[in-house]
Formats: sequence, C-alpha cells, structure tokens
Amino acid sequence: MSAPTTLAPAPQAEPMTHRRTLEALSGLLLVLFVAMLSSTVVSTALPKIIGALNGTQTQYTWVVTATLLTATATTPIWGKLADLFNKKALVQTAIVIFVLGSVVAGLSQNAGQLIAARAFQGIGVGGLQALVQVVIAAMIPPRERGRYNGYLGGVMALATVGGPLLGGLIVDTSWLGWRWCFFVGVPIAIIALLVLQATLHLVTVRRQNVKIDYLGATLIAAGVSVLLVWISFVDGSFDWLSWQTGAMVGAALVLLGLAVVVEARAAEPVVPLDIVRQGTTALSIVASLAVGMAMFGGAVFLGQYFQIGRGYSPTEAGLLTIPMMVGVLASSIVAGRLITRSGRIKPYIVVGAILLVAGFLMLGTIDHQTSLVFISGAMLLVGIGVGMTMQNLVLAVQNAVPLKDIGAASSSVAFFRSLGGTIGVSVLGAVLARRVTEQITQDLTAAGIPASGAGSAGGSLNLSGLPDAVAHIVRNAYGDATGHIFLISAAIAVVGVIAAALLKPVTLRTSLDLPDPATSAATAAGAIDGAPIDGAPPATDPAPDAGGDPTLTPHTGGRRP
Repeated sequence: MSAPTTLAPAPQAEPMTHRRTLEALSGLLLVLFVAMLSSTVVSTALPKIIGALNGTQTQYTWVVTATLLTATATTPIWGKLADLFNKKALVQTAIVIFVLGSVVAGLSQNAGQLIAARAFQGIGVGGLQALVQVVIAAMIPPRERGRYNGYLGGVMALATVGGPLLGGLIVDTSWLGWRWCFFVGVPIAIIALLVLQATLHLVTVRRQNVKIDYLGATLIAAGVSVLLVWISFVDGSFDWLSWQTGAMVGAALVLLGLAVVVEARAAEPVVPLDIVRQGTTALSIVASLAVGMAMFGGAVFLGQYFQIGRGYSPTEAGLLTIPMMVGVLASSIVAGRLITRSGRIKPYIVVGAILLVAGFLMLGTIDHQTSLVFISGAMLLVGIGVGMTMQNLVLAVQNAVPLKDIGAASSSVAFFRSLGGTIGVSVLGAVLARRVTEQITQDLTAAGIPASGAGSAGGSLNLSGLPDAVAHIVRNAYGDATGHIFLISAAIAVVGVIAAALLKPVTLRTSLDLPDPATSAATAAGAIDGAPIDGAPPATDPAPDAGGDPTLTPHTGGRRP
C-alpha cells in the first residue's frame, strides 16, 4: 500500500521534542551497540579462540578482516537502498542477518568455519553501521545532531569498553566458553529489533520506477574484495612482485574501473560520483580512510599485545583498554555539545586528527617492558582523537548533501572508513607477523635453541603448547614488534590531519534538508518589500525541504493564518 502523497510527510516533519527523539534513538543505539559489540567482544578473547581452534596468526587477522571486508563491500549498497526503500525495514533485515551470522560463528568447529561465519555476519554489520547514521540524519537536523553524537559516542565507548571486558570474562569462565562471545549479541539484537518496531516511526516516501544498480553494486563488491584478499596474502603466501600480485591487482583495477564507468551512467548509482567529488565529501572520505586505517589497524592488536606480549588474561587486557574508551566517551560528548552550541565542526575534526597522530606516535615507542601508565596516556589520546573525528566526519558530509542523498553520502564515508580499517588490519597484521617471525628466529638462535621451529612458533598463538623458554621469546617478540605497527598507524593518520585541515569551514544547518535554491532566492527577494514576487511561493507555503511542515519554512515576515 502506497503512502498518501500530501498528508503522510507532515507528522515526520514536525519538530521532535528531546524526549521523542530519545525514544526513537533508543532502538538505534541498541543496534549500534550490537554492531560494535560483535567486534569488540572478540578483541581480547580472540587469542584464546584461535588457540582453541589451533589457528595461526594469518587466521587471527582474517577473523577480523572477514567481517570488515563484507561490511565494507556491502555498506554503499545498504546506503543506496536506504534512499530508495523503507529505512526501518532495512535496519531490521540487517539485524536478522547479523543474528544468523552470530549463531553460525558460535557453532564453528575450526578457524575456517569461523572466518566464513564472520564474513556473513559482516553483511549485517555493514547494514547496521550505515543505516543507523542514515536514519538519524532523517530525524535530526545537522546542528542538533552534534548534541546527539554524544549519545552515539557513549554507546561506542560502552561497547568498546564493555565488549573486551565481557569477552575476557566469557573466555575466563569455564562453564561459558569462547562460543558465547558470539552468542551473547543475539538476545541484545532481538531486543533491539523489538524496540525498533515499537519506537521508530519513519514516513516512507515511495518512489516510482526505482532502478537498483545491481551491476555497479556487484562490480564494487567484487573489486574491493579482490583487492582486500590480495592485501591479506601478499608478502606471506606470495611476493609483492609475482604473477599472483599482477593477476589480483589487475583484476581489482579492472573491476573498480568498470564500476566507475557504470556508476557514471547509472540512473540510481550506488556511489553517486557527483556527491563523492564534492569538496567536503571528498576530503571527509580521505580523512575517514586514514582514520579507519589507523584506528582499526592499530587498536585491533592492542588486546593481542596485552595478552601475548605482556601475559595478561583476557579480562585484564579488557580493563587495560579502558583509557582509550574513556577518551572516546568524553571527547564525543563534549565535542558534540560544543558543535551544537557553535555550529562549527572543522576545528574539532582537526584537533581530533592531530591528537590521534600524537597518541599513535606514543604507542609507537612501546615494547614488552613499557610502563602501563605511559601506554594508558597514549591510549587516552587515541580515544580522544577517535571521538572527535569519526562521527563528525560523517556529520560534515551529511550537512553538505540534500536529504534525498543522505543514505548514499553517509554510506560512502562509512564505506571508505571500513575499507581503510580492512586494509589497515590486513597490512599491519602482515607486518606484525613478519617482524615477529624474524625476531623469534633471531632470539632462538641467540639463546642456542634450534631455530627450525621458529616458523611454527611464530605462527601459532597457542603459547600453552610451547616450552617455557620458547613461549617467553614469543611473548617478547610480540611485545617488541607491536610498537612498529603503531608507528605505521601514526604515519597513516597524518593524511587524516591534512585532509581535515583542508575542509572548508562551515556552520551546520538547522533544517533537516538543504533549502531549495530557487525557492530560497525567490522568498528572500520577495521579502524585500514585504510581499512575494511573481512566481515565488507565499511565506505560508510548505518548503520542499521541510516535508510539508510550514513551521520549517524560511521566511522573514508575515503571519501564518
């Protein structure tokens, strides 16, 4: 049944009270919590999970990469679908996919099955990450959205703090076991599904003759997947200069090149090139790519550093990451409220990007004996940087595009951020594995222990199966090698600082949609003598961006009847 064309938009366009907004946000915040929890709950538990499944360092990286890969490849598709179909139904569909993937992951019998399940789960995660931002943008004007970004930051911090703690507690509790790291999100996701059904009410504007760009979506997903698979295996399974590299990189470039051609001609492109080419969007994408590479690529190995490199339990490792999450929570709330008060967003993004670099530079100096106080200070800076940049880069893009394109624009930023995170995890994981193996070989030789087993020692994360002397060498190798990947993260994050500095200073708008240029100009001109000019709508006419609500019509005078 199609929605009425004149009366339906009015209820949604009416200004929402703070209470109504929070009620509508409750289910979305639960969804965001579930999506983030799926990654953070396994961060500290993953060494034990891979050890229990007799996995390797490469498989360790792929458990994380698989989810990021499918989430990245599907994010722009979810975003475009949100511009065409019912956003609430899409969010609920993503939740169902996420739940099914979680259950299968929890039932995995080996590392390969776990990686496959996490890949399927990532399809749902991609939808949740993209759609939550899109739905919020459809409810709250950009100026006010800075205020509510604090709530998003709080959920991010809770998931990122509570996830590692919960994951560590689960694997340290004998009667639960690691499988509950995946099962634990299922009841929360189901609750989120029910809450959304009760609290989220969005008007569906049905469009006629909708054309979905299946070809473009397929080419983008295939091209990105081939590229990320190459990044994950290069310098491990084959050399940088090899026929495998030529074949995979060549195939990825061809697929992505064809995707650009298709997107330029498609009636409803998955990634609208005219939006991506806009200055604010392009710079935000570059900054998000750098932030994603630095944050995901660096932070995902902190749990491994504390457990493998320092010998702490999963629960203790989760507690040790609290400073980073405190930084995310505090900075997102404070920056969000200051942005809403002033309407200015660029200064906070720039400062956050600089602090992110500073934090990673500090982490780049750590080894297996570094003071935990120093590490905590560095993680705090990283957390503050993340809290001031991630959500606000999305907000900057949403402020620059019309409401009808908000899904594609928001998902484009999320897409490149996830792409950066996937590349970061893959590249830094490969660097870490190589440095660890080299250092283990060197230290075994120096200790007079036969180095023939160095490869297996470096590849296995099940330290309980190694002799004490070898396990000690492995721990030191991981502790010393981790600092190098944080230095790489800092170098990558510098690109984010440059992109943030080049952003155009703007004041966030207070309306949900961009004003129609013709209507705004005519109304402003007509208001000079107190009456509309020929062809201009009267002051009481509904503005196109307000969805039919006269209270949001830009005008300079006159009373409403």
